[in-house]
Amino acid sequence: MTKDFYEVLAQRRSYYGLDKNIQVSEARIEEIINFAVKHTPSAFNSQSARVAVLFHDKHDELWHITTKALRNVMGDNDFTATQEKMDSFKAAYGTVLFFEDENIVKGLQENFALYADNFPIWSHQASGMHQLVIWSGLEAEGLGASLQHYNPLIDSEVQSAFDIPANWKLVAQMPFGNPIAQPGEKAFEDVANRVKVIR
Repeated sequence: MTKDFYEVLAQRRSYYGLDKNIQVSEARIEEIINFAVKHTPSAFNSQSARVAVLFHDKHDELWHITTKALRNVMGDNDFTATQEKMDSFKAAYGTVLFFEDENIVKGLQENFALYADNFPIWSHQASGMHQLVIWSGLEAEGLGASLQHYNPLIDSEVQSAFDIPANWKLVAQMPFGNPIAQPGEKAFEDVANRVKVIR
């Protein structure tokens, strides 16, 4: 890794202009994802995160599925802007799909009834951490990515198309690739208004 931890976090942004001309091997991408899934924390060490990585035709198929689902929802409304967005995601190199294993969450609810209401919340918090770790890992390798949420609209077709177990609940989609357009300037709220130090 050529960037330090803080530099990676500061430079991690939502990149929408992506293409397939990456300089990182698929093996390295898999290594990043495997590391993140293994080492990112989860409540009660539940390890409920599940990830699918789509390359090549499978990546393209995901965005075909999403485009078709959105067309069905939008009907006769103008689809131009949505089509451009779908094309931009498809132009990327691959997509990371984030899931949570509902069987694990339900098992924890049964075994620790006192915290039953919290386990779905903690599950989503763990998924968010996995998303950030993988996103940052891709950034460290010079790849751009963004985080999308077309679930539950595409859930059933994703399960069918990619042989995803029924107990894996789709949480987010992360197209990634070679950045060809920089994101705009990011405004920051004054940290002094967001952090309270108590001594």
